[in-house]
Amino acid sequence: MARPRQFDEEAVLDAATECFWSRGYEATSVRDLIETTGLTGASLYNAFGDKRALYQKALDYYIEDSIADRIQRCEALPPREAIGAFFEEVLKRSLSDRQHKGCMVVNAALEVAPHDPEFRKVVATAMKRVETFFLDCVKAGQASGTITRSIEADDLARHLLGVLMGIRVLARARPERALLEGVLAPTLALLAPRD
Repeated sequence: MARPRQFDEEAVLDAATECFWSRGYEATSVRDLIETTGLTGASLYNAFGDKRALYQKALDYYIEDSIADRIQRCEALPPREAIGAFFEEVLKRSLSDRQHKGCMVVNAALEVAPHDPEFRKVVATAMKRVETFFLDCVKAGQASGTITRSIEADDLARHLLGVLMGIRVLARARPERALLEGVLAPTLALLAPRD
């Protein structure tokens, strides 16, 4: 009979996520993960599999804990406010990130997705989830007259996704309030009804 685990799996996954998020997949060694989680190599392997499997779990955990949670909070707001609140959270998080970690999904898109079809699919699915949130907001806002109808909903949603990715990348190298707000302001103004 297998012994029950003697550790908090969520706490270990949270620690591993922070480790991968701050260092990246390639730069994170198994030793880093052992030191960060406090587990032995055998316990880590038995609980999560190899480094790649743990990275997959960490990325999934990040997506649910960060992106899905933010979408869920913002969906309760009126459409245009929901988009604004989503970006406001991203700006706040980007500006308070002392390590300049950025977004783990964007980091994965740049580091592992180009070389790994499975991770490319995970990243694309996460981005599509955000795009769908934006699209739902834009369509609802266009229907209620609070978002412009002069630009197709699909195009606005894609634009919002592109701006989000740009902000997250810029924040890693230049986490400056004026810069990030300057990128965002014209985008939010673009949503205003003018028809």
